[in-house]
Parts: sequence; C-alpha cells; structure tokens
Amino acid sequence: MNQTFNRHRRLRANAAMRDLVKETRLHPSDFIYPLFVVEGLEGKKEVPSMPGVYHVSLDLLKDEMAELISLGIKSVIVFGVPEEKDACGTQAFHDHGIVQKGIAEIKKHYPEMIVIADTCLCEYTDHGHCGVVKDGEILNDESLELLAQTAVSQAKAGADIIAPSNMMDGFVTVIREALDKEGFTNIPIMSYAVKYSSEFYGPFRDAADSTPQFGDRKTYQMDPANRLEALREAESDAAEGADFLIVKPSMSYLDIMRDVKNRHHLPLVAYNVSGEYSMVKAAAQNGWIKEKEMVLEILTSMKRAGADLIMTYHAKDAAKWLAE
Repeated sequence: MNQTFNRHRRLRANAAMRDLVKETRLHPSDFIYPLFVVEGLEGKKEVPSMPGVYHVSLDLLKDEMAELISLGIKSVIVFGVPEEKDACGTQAFHDHGIVQKGIAEIKKHYPEMIVIADTCLCEYTDHGHCGVVKDGEILNDESLELLAQTAVSQAKAGADIIAPSNMMDGFVTVIREALDKEGFTNIPIMSYAVKYSSEFYGPFRDAADSTPQFGDRKTYQMDPANRLEALREAESDAAEGADFLIVKPSMSYLDIMRDVKNRHHLPLVAYNVSGEYSMVKAAAQNGWIKEKEMVLEILTSMKRAGADLIMTYHAKDAAKWLAE
C-alpha cells in the first residue's frame, strides 16, 4: 500500500501511550470547592436541587476541611446563608456575619487552606438582588460602598482572597482601594469579571436562598448572546487591579474562556455552576450517562479552554476519581 496519509493512531495505541502524550491534565489542586455555611443550622442538610451538596453548620467546617485536604483540594469559596435579611444586606458586612464566622473557623483549624470569600449582597438582602434597590432600580455606586465594607470585613476575618460576584461597574477599583486603605494590600481579588445572566444558576439560588423577589438580574449580569462585551468586562477588571478573572458559567461559555485567556495573562478561573452540576447528577441518577467519565470530560474541557482553576461542586468526586 502506498502510504500517503498520517497514522495518528500510533499515539493512541494503548493507555500508556495515550497518557504519555496527554496535553491537558486535571489535578485536585486545580479545584475550588464551594461551601454553603448556614447560620442557625445544626449538622448538615442536602440541597434538594443539588444531590451531594450540603448546607453545613459552623461546627462541621473542621471535618469538611479535613476531608478536602485528604483529597488534595487546597481551596474553598465560602457562601453564607444568614438567619436575618434586610434591604441593604447588613449581614454581608457585619463582623459577626455567617461568612466571617465561617472563614475564621476554617482558618483556626486549617490555616493552610486557601479561603476565598464570595463578596456579594444577594444572599443577605430581603429582595434578593446584588445591590441597593431604590424604586425598583439596582443602584450601582451606592452598592459599591456596601461591597467595599463587605470585602474589608471578610479580609479581617481571615479570607485569603476576595471574590466580588455582583457585577456592579467599578467594583474592583472600589474594593481594591478599600482593602489597601485598611492595610490589606496583599489580599488578591478574584473578580467575577465575566458573569452572564444565566438559567444555569437556578439550583444555586435554591442553595443560597438568593432568588430575586422581583424582576431579574439582566441590568447588571451579561446577555448570553454577547461575546465582545465579555472582553470589555475582563479588560476593565484587569485594568482596575484584579488578580484573577472568573468566567461564569463555564460549559456553554468555553469560547469566552479561550478568548479571555488569549488576551490576559492573569490566572483564569472557570465556575462550573450549579445547573451544570445538577444536570449531570440527574442524568447519572437516571442511568443515562456514566457520571465519572462525563464529569472528568467536562472538567478537562474547561482546562483545555484555558482555565487554570475550576470552581466545581464535583470537586470531591473528581479528586477521588483522579486518585484511582
């Protein structure tokens, strides 16, 4: 036979060969595990729309950290569900708020764990929006003042990284200035730089009790149809002093992650969000897919698209599978 074609299959001949030439690799240290710490809760309670994900009480955080560290997972992001809410989200920036308590508890027992604080107001406002509301409008600049207070209170509690997720214009600038003024010049900002207004957030809103009580978030979160807008958002946050850039959601936005990675040299974070997680879980529970294979394929696609780190509710399972 006249061999006029390339034999690409030579490098796929067996498992050892395929592993030798693998271009993209996952490691448990790539994962950031989201935690939902609930004020007033005793023990843990599964989130109905997120099988395998739990609301946890403060006293269980030590055990949670021990498990994560045993799996090689070195970072968490903390979300809080308070007992009381008000129009301004006061519990978000209270020194004794649930996230502040959770951060302090984790750092007390496991100072080596990287603790990221989600910096937003939606879990703490009685209207469920990410900022101050007046006459049905979400106010930008007035919200920034409260977000800056929240970031400083989280830094004082021991957070290693501040992660503002509110999508108010200028939030990186204002938070950076507030942190620096209080002496937290070495605390990095992991900006939710590109955050789309997405239906994939549904289960998270169940977990965080943060569903808007009126309207939607389309005036501050991005239109899923827009690509160039994402590049403008990332450019602004990088220029304002962000140390990491997040793209959220991930599975339907791999093209956006690659675009952002190609333009910026900051660490890029993919947020593998709740709806993406729950779809896989539901399909696996019905026997329609092989969960392990699908999850690892999805997470690999995010790294291949440019993500350096992945926030994912699959982190524990994925770490176990990678160790097999």
